[in-house]
Amino acid sequence: MNILKLNDVSMVYGSVRALQNVSFAVRPGEWVAIMGASGSGKTTMMNIVGCMNKATHGSVVLDGENLSRLNAGDLTAIRRDKIGLIFQQFYLISYLTAVENVMIAQYYHSVVDEKEAMQALERVGLAPRAKHLPHQLSGGEQQRLCIARALINYPRLILADEPTGNLDKANQNTVMDIFHQLHREGSTIIVVTHSPEVAAHAQRVLSLEFGRLVKDAPTQRLCA
Repeated sequence: MNILKLNDVSMVYGSVRALQNVSFAVRPGEWVAIMGASGSGKTTMMNIVGCMNKATHGSVVLDGENLSRLNAGDLTAIRRDKIGLIFQQFYLISYLTAVENVMIAQYYHSVVDEKEAMQALERVGLAPRAKHLPHQLSGGEQQRLCIARALINYPRLILADEPTGNLDKANQNTVMDIFHQLHREGSTIIVVTHSPEVAAHAQRVLSLEFGRLVKDAPTQRLCA
């Protein structure tokens, strides 16, 4: 059974067709990269899969739920309960410590548990920085904090948008090591990226051009 399946999905903004008849599926535990130049439809794809927008045409089924049939409130619940979002622009709350930034994600899902939040930070090597504010963390540490926040509610799908886009080489490698560990543990991962190097860590690469899926191919993986 697929955890995600898109069938003939299109997204139209006025006269602009941001996505055109895109179909693909992702199996549980699979790591997929989505690549393409600026304007290719990567962000539109992420917003649809991440339950932030609804497709104009076609169907999107995530973990057995047909997203095309859900209202805005239902989509918010799916995003909260089943998707771990990791953004290039961190979106951390500046006046909360690292552990509090993780705990706020717990608050919107169920109950706040500082011990569990600390365990999430430990998984990404940030437990010693738990009481630091975001501005006291390096870019790489902030991205690892975002990963901890995304994992705290045990999502069915991890969806990452350019997760290494603001990082130097050393921090990029650290983040990719964490992704490999998550994949070994059985996580399903979709990474949206413009970087062939980052995409090479995935098992498959989906290539978009002008809103169309033009290639779906396995990679020769870079293992960590």
